[in-house]
Amino acid sequence: MASAGRHRTDEPASYPRRTVPLEGQWRRSNTPLRQLTPRERAVAIAGFVVVAIAVIALVVATAGNSRPAPAAGCIRAMVPGVMGAIELNLCGDRAKRECSRHVGRSDPGSRSIEASCSDAGLLKPA
Repeated sequence: MASAGRHRTDEPASYPRRTVPLEGQWRRSNTPLRQLTPRERAVAIAGFVVVAIAVIALVVATAGNSRPAPAAGCIRAMVPGVMGAIELNLCGDRAKRECSRHVGRSDPGSRSIEASCSDAGLLKPA
C-alpha cells in the first residue's frame, strides 16, 4: 500500500519532463496538414464561381416589382392587421363601398384605401 505523501512512479517514461505541454500549440494548430494540389485549388475556385453566379442570378431574377396593377374598378391596399400588413383586394361594388366608408378618415388603413381608390378613379370629385 502506498502512503498518502508519496508520488506515483507508474507514469510513462516517454513523457518529456523538460518541455511545457502546450509549447508550440498555436503553431501546430494553425499549420495546415498539407497544401492543396493545383487540381483541388481549381475545383474550389470553380465551385466558388458557380455559387457566386447562382446567387447573382437569383438576386436578378427576384429583384423588381413585376406584379401588374389592379384591374379597372379594383383597388389594392395594404392595411394594418393583427400580425402585420394585410393586403386588401376588392373590385366592383365592394371596392366602391369600401372607398365610401374610408374617405376622409385619418387612420393609416383608411389613408391607404383612400389612396388606392383615388388611383382607381373610384372617388367622387369634391
